Amino acid sequence: MGKGMECPENSQANMKVICGEAGYVLEDVPHLTDYLPELPTFPNPLQSNPAYSVVKQYFVNVDDSVAQKIVVHKDSPRGVHFRRAGPRQKIYFESDEVHACVVTCGGLCPGLNTVIREIVCGLYHMYGVNKILGIDGGYRGFYAKNTVPLTPKIVDDIHKRGGTILGTSRGGHDTSKIVDSIQDRGINQVYIIGGDGTQRGAAVIFEEIRRRGLKVAVAGIPKTIDNDIPVIDKSFGFDTAVEEAQRAINAAHVEAGSIENGLGVVKLMGRYSGFIAMYATLASRDVDCCLIPESPFYLEGKGGLFEYIEKRLKENGHMVIVIAEGAGQDLLSESLQNTDLKDASGNKLLQDVGLWLSQRIKDHFSGQQKMVINLKHIDPTYMIRAIPGNASDNVYSTLLSHSAVHGAMAGYTGFVVGPVNGRHAMIPFNRITERQNKVVITDRMWARLLASTNQPSFLNPKDVTEVRKEEPQTQIQLVDGGKY
Repeated sequence: MGKGMECPENSQANMKVICGEAGYVLEDVPHLTDYLPELPTFPNPLQSNPAYSVVKQYFVNVDDSVAQKIVVHKDSPRGVHFRRAGPRQKIYFESDEVHACVVTCGGLCPGLNTVIREIVCGLYHMYGVNKILGIDGGYRGFYAKNTVPLTPKIVDDIHKRGGTILGTSRGGHDTSKIVDSIQDRGINQVYIIGGDGTQRGAAVIFEEIRRRGLKVAVAGIPKTIDNDIPVIDKSFGFDTAVEEAQRAINAAHVEAGSIENGLGVVKLMGRYSGFIAMYATLASRDVDCCLIPESPFYLEGKGGLFEYIEKRLKENGHMVIVIAEGAGQDLLSESLQNTDLKDASGNKLLQDVGLWLSQRIKDHFSGQQKMVINLKHIDPTYMIRAIPGNASDNVYSTLLSHSAVHGAMAGYTGFVVGPVNGRHAMIPFNRITERQNKVVITDRMWARLLASTNQPSFLNPKDVTEVRKEEPQTQIQLVDGGKY
C-alpha cells in the first residue's frame, strides 16, 4: 500500500498518516486490507479493454500522491499530500462479485444525473459489473423504499435532465438500519453523492462497516452547488450555476436600465459561502454591488449601502445588486424575529434576504421625495438548481465518478474524490467535513471584484485586521494553493 513510516505524532484514532523525507506527509485513506488482511487480489480488466489500448500507462503507480500546496519556497517542507486517484494494477473485487449501489442526498445540483450515469457506465464498461442498484430517496431509501435497478441502457440519456433520477431527501440517516440493509442485500460497494452533511453520514456508515468487518467499499462524491467543500478545487455543478446566474443578472440589468432610477436585486445561492455570487459578478461585469456572507455590510449612515445606492443611481441612472442568500443575516436578526430552526440536514433555516433587502431599500427611498426608485427583485435559485450540467460540469462529473469507481475496485474505502490542484485524488472523509470553504475577503479575488464593481468594502481597517486574524489558515491555503 505504498512505502513510508507512520508519523510518531499521529495520535488520532483511525487516521492513516505516512511521513517521508523532507517533510513529506501523506494523509492516506483507509483500505479494506486494514481490517481484512487476507483478501485476494485480481488483475485489472482494463489491461484487456480495447478502449484503453492506446494508453501508454494503464495504471497509477502505487506511490503516486498529489500535493495540497504547489506554491512553495525553496526551503519549504514538501507538505501534505493525498493518494492519487485512478486505476490500479491489482483490484480487490472480481467483476461478478460486485454488487454496487448509488445514493443521492441533500439538495439538487446540476450534474447529479451525470455522476449517476458515469458510475454505472464506468462499473459496467471498465470493470464488467452488472449488478448496480439505485437507492430511492436519499439515506432513508436504504430501509424505507424500494431500490431501482441501474444499467447503462437505463441511464443512457439521464445526463440531459436536471435533478436526480433516484430522488433525494434530507436527513433520514439511521446508521444501523442503513448498514443492516447493505448487509442484507449483499451490497459491497456504496457510492454516496452529497454535501458535507451527507459525507459526515458516509463516514459513520464506513466506521460501522469496518466495525462489523464487512468487505464493503464506501466512496463519496462531494456535491455542493455553493462550492463550500474544502481541499478540492471546486465542486461539480458550480460552473453551471455561475453560468445560469448570468441570465438572472442580465435580466436585472435590462430591467434596471430600461427605466429611470431602475434597481435590480438578484438573490443567488450561498448559505455560508459567496462563491456563486462572487464569480457570477466577476463574469457579468453588469453588477454594481455584490454582497456575500463573508463580508459584513451595513445599510445606513456614511459609507453604508443606502448611500452607495443613491450615489450610483445619480451617476448611472440604474444599478444591479447581487446578494448571496446567507449575506446580511445578522441585520435580518435585528429587524425580524430571530429563529434557530434547522432543516433535516442540520442547516439553519435562513430568512429571505432578497425580499428583506428589497423592502428596506424601498422603505428608505420612499421617504425621500427627491428620489423615486423602481426596484425589481429576481430569485433564480430553483431554476439554477434544477437544470442539467453544462459541458464543463459533465466532463468534470465523469472524472469524479471514474475516480470513485477506480478507488473502490482497488479496495480503498472511507474516502471522497476530487481534484487537488488539477489532479484527482482520494481524500479522507474528515478533511472534507472538518470545515467549510469560504471566500477570503482579504484575498486578491475579492479585491478584483471590488475593483470591478467599484463598491465600497464596507470594512474599516480594524475590521480587515480582525478578518485576517480569524481566517489565517483559509487564506494561506487559498493563496499557497495557487487558486487565486
